[in-house]
Amino acid sequence: MKDLVFDFDGTLVDSMPTWGGKMLRILIEEGVSYPENIIEIITPLGDAGTARYFRETFGVKASFEELIGRMDAYALPKYRNEIPEKEGVGDTLRTLKARGHRLFVLTASPHHMLDPCLARLGFTPLFDGVFSCDDFSTTKADPAIYDRLCARTGCKKENLVFFDDNLGACETAKAAGVFTVGVYDDSGKASFERLKTATDKSVLALSEILDLDLS
Repeated sequence: MKDLVFDFDGTLVDSMPTWGGKMLRILIEEGVSYPENIIEIITPLGDAGTARYFRETFGVKASFEELIGRMDAYALPKYRNEIPEKEGVGDTLRTLKARGHRLFVLTASPHHMLDPCLARLGFTPLFDGVFSCDDFSTTKADPAIYDRLCARTGCKKENLVFFDDNLGACETAKAAGVFTVGVYDDSGKASFERLKTATDKSVLALSEILDLDLS
């Protein structure tokens, strides 16, 4: 029976407009020009990684702590109170759990965003482990994160199936030897064809994974 590892933003919950919004808002306020695929680039980095990226790559003068504070001020109320699950996610997770799969979350989002949202949606009891990249002191751009995940959970890497809507995160997981499933999200519409090519399987909605052979 496969162990299933899910990204959070854009895979389980419809949060990418909020997540992307808090990042673009900073660049706009700082008067920084950025490439069209900036969200694709920074999504695997998470909040802390993105704050460092903004300072190192774009020369944003605000301190690391100030950038994190501005992100939180914009997005935290939405994660706590508003962001919905993506269509059919709850029913899909409950079915997978009933089938005997172990379920995990691995996300770039910090726990103070992630945990309240999962709890509000009633998802927390469904997962055998909920992890932020912060728990492993690295990002989903680092293949070593999957070895650290396995060490923490007792999973075997060859038994993992990883679900994510981000092209870079899926490419890293696949390079690490993990079976990958690309999940469509409107925020990645422009790169979905590349995501389909880069992953072992792809789905337009998470409920479609119930038809995959995950034994």
